[in-house]
Amino acid sequence: MSEDLTTKQAAERLGESDRVVRLWCAGGRFPNARRVEHPRGDYWIIPAADLKNFVKPKPGPVPKSNAGAATTKRATRRKAS
Repeated sequence: MSEDLTTKQAAERLGESDRVVRLWCAGGRFPNARRVEHPRGDYWIIPAADLKNFVKPKPGPVPKSNAGAATTKRATRRKAS
């Protein structure tokens, strides 16, 4: 069975910030990562196997094809409140 990591643990292994790893999860960069809903706030679980061949994306703007994907759900949530 594969080891599961928090975003903080994955960030430490990749040399990145926790926030960046959460953004990568939301963007689908880790194919087997799963979002866990919790009353105190949702969090991500990432299988360690997803980090083995992971290549960090180059810094820069988000491609237009994915630009609205991360903000759509957030914008919807704000309108509903």
